[in-house]
Amino acid sequence: MIGPGKYDAETTMVQQATNAAGVVLIIIDGNKGQGFSIQATLAVTMALPTILRTVADQLEADAKEMK
Repeated sequence: MIGPGKYDAETTMVQQATNAAGVVLIIIDGNKGQGFSIQATLAVTMALPTILRTVADQLEADAKEMK
């Protein structure tokens, strides 16, 4: 989804505080419900599918090690 979302203010705050090229914020059971927000440059936005796949692979590998 492109456009304002319910967690955009929080995402913008994190991006500005960290001077990041991109922030992906995923909220689970937040005070505004479930949601996500992305603030990123075009280059980061275009790379996000690869970045998120890498993160998902690492999370899965870490979960397997915890068993």
